[in-house]
Amino acid sequence: MNETTAPRESLQEQQSQIQDFMLLQRVTQRISSILDLDALLEQIVVDVAETFGYTRSAVLLVDEATHELVIAAVRGWTSCYHVKGERFKIPMGMTGHVAVTGETCYAPDVTRNPYYMVSEASTHSEVDIPIKSYGRVIGVFNAQHAELDAFPPHRLQLLEALAGHIGTAIENARLFERERIEKERMVQELAEARTIQSRLFPEHAPELPRFRISGLSQPCLAVGGDWYDYIPLPSGRVAVVLGDVAGKGVGAALLMASTRSILRLHAEKGGSPGAVLSRVNRVLTADLPTAKFVTVIYAVVDPDRRTITFANAGHLPPILVDANGVRVIKVKPELPLGIKEGSYAEYELEMAQGSRLFLYSDGVIEARNSSLEEYSEARLLRYVSSSSATAQSLLDDVLAFMGEQPAADDITIVRVEALEK
Repeated sequence: MNETTAPRESLQEQQSQIQDFMLLQRVTQRISSILDLDALLEQIVVDVAETFGYTRSAVLLVDEATHELVIAAVRGWTSCYHVKGERFKIPMGMTGHVAVTGETCYAPDVTRNPYYMVSEASTHSEVDIPIKSYGRVIGVFNAQHAELDAFPPHRLQLLEALAGHIGTAIENARLFERERIEKERMVQELAEARTIQSRLFPEHAPELPRFRISGLSQPCLAVGGDWYDYIPLPSGRVAVVLGDVAGKGVGAALLMASTRSILRLHAEKGGSPGAVLSRVNRVLTADLPTAKFVTVIYAVVDPDRRTITFANAGHLPPILVDANGVRVIKVKPELPLGIKEGSYAEYELEMAQGSRLFLYSDGVIEARNSSLEEYSEARLLRYVSSSSATAQSLLDDVLAFMGEQPAADDITIVRVEALEK
């Protein structure tokens, strides 16, 4: 009979071990799919209690700053209830001993274990297993049972394997949390940067006799390197500026803000468009990082003379629409600001009634649709030839052309229109 019983018990033990490994697989699959740390730890203690039949389980994490173990998740305590967030000084109790040694501590009979501290009167056996990450103890997994020696060797091996998966899952969850917090911080900072940058643009167009001016700018990212500005000058004149910093994003936005301030300072000191750009260029050539530059068109609107005088530092030439049709104002090409010192030629336009001047950034003509076709200068000339074309309607037309294709560059447009005398 003993010969018959032994193989049967061995078979039952093997079946039990197989079942345990299947349970371990299901538990690890569940916890591996959870990236929220609190939810992960709660799921672990629930799964262990329900899957393996232990009356109490907990996960305690090491707080290295205070040298304490903190209950991060707990299930099953009754008479001496331990709650989430409760702290224990290391090396207090079996869990503290495990946190120090990094070795599993099993008490088949808790009354005989020198490190055991009573937390539940009905507990008769307990195991504490280190949770490690890259060889460092980051926590302790605790399981208790009302029966003596309730953790056979194969079950201890199983729980130690589970603790290994828990360590990996915790590190993944922490990494995900750090990345989430960092992403939220970046989003918040970009939102603040966008708010600050938006305040650098004019709140409203200047009111001028004989002229109407309008402008807008739409960055392709949260912030951008394009800008436009209106600067009041003596004798009722207004400087209209449109610039484009090489690059995109936060770096370009910082250079944009700096260039705007420098240009405003020199414009308010007075001088012709060419002289202002030359002075700004000297500052930027000394200060800008290597391979960074700024294209700027600086135009002075004079209502008394009904003229616009401009200088162009490497920017796209303006478009004039008048009684003679629509044309690009081709001028001598000049270098952008920030490359090397030089002078900038000036050009004067007489603005008859109904004439319209368009300044724009390359985000307009280089905008692409889903077929990667560019909006192009030719399309731009056709559109602005209409008397109804405004800065806003031009932007709308560009966006409609792009469809679902995301913008690859900032789009900035300024329109100056000559009105009746």
